Amino acid sequence: MFMAITTWALKRQIFYVVILLLFFGILGFLLIFPNLQKAPSCTDGIQNGSETGVDCGGSCPNACLSQVDTVSVLWARAFEVVPGRYNAVAYIVNHNKTNAAEKVTYRFRFADANNIYIGMSQGATVIPVSGNFAVFAPGIDVGNSVPVYTSFEFTETPQWLQVPQDRIDQIKVTVSNIQLTNPTTTPELSATIKNTSLFTIPDVNVVALLYDSSGNVVSASNTYLTELAPLQTADINFTWPEPLPSSVVRQELIPVYDIFSAKLD
Repeated sequence: MFMAITTWALKRQIFYVVILLLFFGILGFLLIFPNLQKAPSCTDGIQNGSETGVDCGGSCPNACLSQVDTVSVLWARAFEVVPGRYNAVAYIVNHNKTNAAEKVTYRFRFADANNIYIGMSQGATVIPVSGNFAVFAPGIDVGNSVPVYTSFEFTETPQWLQVPQDRIDQIKVTVSNIQLTNPTTTPELSATIKNTSLFTIPDVNVVALLYDSSGNVVSASNTYLTELAPLQTADINFTWPEPLPSSVVRQELIPVYDIFSAKLD
């Protein structure tokens, strides 16, 4: 009789333990299951969905670094504005047809004829999608030194973003009616800039490069527009306080803006 009671009590204890385990098992499943079924995202630290890398490529805004080409700095130079003050320009190619960067820090360094360091200039720029663009640093003071050698580098790895092709096709800025006057006295360059899209484009920086007959850049300047409204046309002007150092046969005007900041009204 005693053994029967003990066996029955043991079975009852086992039954309660099983019920308790089932309860916590079901509760744990209900808590964990939604996370197991969570849709792939571009911030979950896992390569899933349409991604071609971890949280990059495919439908994610970030481009995978392994699939992005580095930009090429074709040249960097300093151009005298008045004695002791210079504008610096770096001429760069983005080889990526559908990738851009919103903000990347950079640094110009300057050295004299003896390759002795005389100064630097730092800032941040966007990297526009596909093609040539320029980084312009104005009014650099190097005192009595003359910057003969100029170097340029990005001081951080760009955070590359994918730009949808339809956005690239829609958002365009054109420059026309370029005219240079008074090159031997007080040079002035005028042009017409137009936003051909239905987007509002803020913070448009336009860099002007002047070329001689040998294809060398003899001077540079820039102008800034806080905003270009949809389909807006605006007159822009560049001036120099002193005569240009040599004859100019060609002008290149480069609008630089953040394609991601353009908004539909």
